[in-house]
Amino acid sequence: MITIASAMQQEEIKALLESYDGGDFTYKFSQKQGIKLVFEVTGDKEEAAKKAKELIKAQPWGSVLYFQAAAV
Repeated sequence: MITIASAMQQEEIKALLESYDGGDFTYKFSQKQGIKLVFEVTGDKEEAAKKAKELIKAQPWGSVLYFQAAAV
């Protein structure tokens, strides 16, 4: 499980991660806890959190977004 903490762009983050098709990870939105989005992941949790961070930062809106990605 990983969490993405972000006050903004939550719907975009959910759509981005759930549509990721890189083969090494899958992300499934589980629940929202305050500003944290919780995702179930396949594969290594630490690597999945790093990849999620890369994917978000690669978006036009992600480069200026303040957020945290962490393995739980």
